[in-house]
Amino acid sequence: MLKLIDRQLTRSYIKAFVVCLVSLLSMYIVVDLFMNLDEFTQNSKGMEQLWQRVGMYYAYKVVEIFDRLCEPVILLAAMFTVAWMQRNNEMLPLLSAGVSTRRVVRPVLFASAFMIGLGVVNQEMLLPRIDSFLVEHRNDGERAVGVRGAFDINGIHISGSTAIRSELLVRDFVCNLPAHLGRDGPLPIQAKEARYVPNTDDDLRSGGWMLTGASISELPSSWSRPDVLEMIIAGKFFLRTEVGFDVVTRSRNWFTYVDTFSLLQELRTGGGMASTRLASIATIFHMRLTRPILGMLLVLMGLSIILQNNQRNLYISAGLCLSLCLIFFAASFICKWLGDAEFLIPALAAWLPVFVFGPLSFVMFDAVQT
Repeated sequence: MLKLIDRQLTRSYIKAFVVCLVSLLSMYIVVDLFMNLDEFTQNSKGMEQLWQRVGMYYAYKVVEIFDRLCEPVILLAAMFTVAWMQRNNEMLPLLSAGVSTRRVVRPVLFASAFMIGLGVVNQEMLLPRIDSFLVEHRNDGERAVGVRGAFDINGIHISGSTAIRSELLVRDFVCNLPAHLGRDGPLPIQAKEARYVPNTDDDLRSGGWMLTGASISELPSSWSRPDVLEMIIAGKFFLRTEVGFDVVTRSRNWFTYVDTFSLLQELRTGGGMASTRLASIATIFHMRLTRPILGMLLVLMGLSIILQNNQRNLYISAGLCLSLCLIFFAASFICKWLGDAEFLIPALAAWLPVFVFGPLSFVMFDAVQT
């Protein structure tokens, strides 16, 4: 009998999860589409291309929205599953037969843990692959984007004014080569355009920047590093560096959707553009570790609210769970801000919500009548 109830609760949970997710996704897509319709219509040739671009963009956008709504949807699905079970008086016979409340809701907890695992897989494997795709397919990669400065491992600083993603092109390119690479001091170079050439095995001039319209026509006689900067013709040079196009054009919060291992690598190197935001990167890294734990704590507290009063109105229970979500995520946001601003060390900022809500969730769940 219990296995039958477990399967029934699991199916009910999945149905509630799908309904909540689809409803929230639909609302988000409709609002976002109307707000950004002008960007989609730019460079679109006809309605067919427009709808193809919109469909492709939101097909990938769903992955990002799921990442943002994962925990609230999991809590809502668990809440509706248990609340409807109570409303239909399906729990009372089980309790009368001596089955504890914790045993009844066990499949809901397992299903919630599974969905949290899907959220982790989505965060680590899907989001890092589509982040740049989302930006390119909203405006087809033709609109100019800003360029942020970055250092490479040799201390070369690279910057520019604007960039075109579809062409891997940076306008008003500027690079400052430090003194230790030459003999007579630092060497600043400005170029009208610089096109990034991705690294390929069959091309020696790849994995760097092709500079045209440079401010100098030739290299000084003291220059001793042709492996870093090579002159092709007068005013045209090739700069070899591991700082690629994505590095200099990524946004201020570029590390939000990077996988956890890449965040760890950035923290280990501490170089490039990341050096100015190491605290934020470290905070995000530790929050990746605590996110599954916080998700389960949120579900425990939400179920505790539902189970504390079997006679409470369903909509009141939903309102209480939403209020709990607001408090929970507000506390997490404040802790993240404290970590980004270096008021707290990143590890403490990420783990502080666990220390606060962890004991509270177990106390609330233990107080549920069995």
